Amino acid sequence: MRIHQEPNVQWLLEEESIQRVVEEFPFRTTRHYSQLMKHRGDAIGKQMIPDMAELRDGSGYEDPLAEESLSPVPNLVHRYPNRVLWLVSHECAMNCRFCTRKRRWKNPLPLTEEDFQRGLGYISSHREIRDVLLSGGDPLLLPLDRLDRILSSLKSMEHVQVIRIGSRIPCVLPEKIQEDLAALLAKHHPVFVNLHFNHPREINGESRRACECLADAGIPLGSQTVLLKGVNDDGETLGELFQNLLTMRVKPYYLLQMDLTRSTSHFRTPLSEGLKILKQLRNHISGLAMPQFVIDLPGGHGKIPLLPHSVEELRDDAMVVRDFRGDRCSYPLLPGECFSLRKLMGF
Repeated sequence: MRIHQEPNVQWLLEEESIQRVVEEFPFRTTRHYSQLMKHRGDAIGKQMIPDMAELRDGSGYEDPLAEESLSPVPNLVHRYPNRVLWLVSHECAMNCRFCTRKRRWKNPLPLTEEDFQRGLGYISSHREIRDVLLSGGDPLLLPLDRLDRILSSLKSMEHVQVIRIGSRIPCVLPEKIQEDLAALLAKHHPVFVNLHFNHPREINGESRRACECLADAGIPLGSQTVLLKGVNDDGETLGELFQNLLTMRVKPYYLLQMDLTRSTSHFRTPLSEGLKILKQLRNHISGLAMPQFVIDLPGGHGKIPLLPHSVEELRDDAMVVRDFRGDRCSYPLLPGECFSLRKLMGF
């Protein structure tokens, strides 16, 4: 992995304003990702290059999802009843400027053997946990023997049914994905890998090869895309991204409203923008390419999906909706169904 040495971004480090940002929020990138940038203010550059807006932003939260307060042991977050998030790595291939864990860039919590054992012990003793999501940092940057140890330990617990890994490596450092890594993951099926692609230009021959390497090993792949102002906040861009992800056997999983992280508000879009884009894309791209639009509620209250409002009227005998062309249509209701629908839909 190459950091701070790419010829088309090295000049940035000489700017005084950039240096001021980097002192607070470090800069890290890869050769692969920096070469995708056409100019400083494009969709790639905005995700990668420090911006003075990061220092001017006093809104938001250091820990928007209350991960620290929901950690019964260090680096393990237990938010939902049957799932945990386990932070097993501090290192990322690139520091995304909108990262929800920017608070940890300069001052990560230690990843000691003692804390690792405490994490394993917690999962082992809480038999309600069915699903473990490995994150960080990026778990796919871990040495293979370390990753194998983590996966083997989890697979030995009968109550853990699903292991997920969150990674941006196929997008920003695709050369890291090789057959030995794919074979290691396949050894521990079922392992699901949640990727992170935000723009169509992030899909090229190298990222495609990385995703296909994982998919050929039988690893189910999904992508969690963050809606970012000036990067991908229009239907044409996201439609192209979501459709192209399918060609790599990656299912668009979430379109995420960005977290309310301090220093990132210049990326924030109105909630209405995400709903408008979903409405625009519905029935114009494959249904398989349509993600859920979700917000992760501040304070650790979890994710909730948002949908464009398509129901215009509820009558005793019919529901009146708009189709994807904008035409009004009626759908017949069963006797008495209108009452329960009104309660469920808030009419």
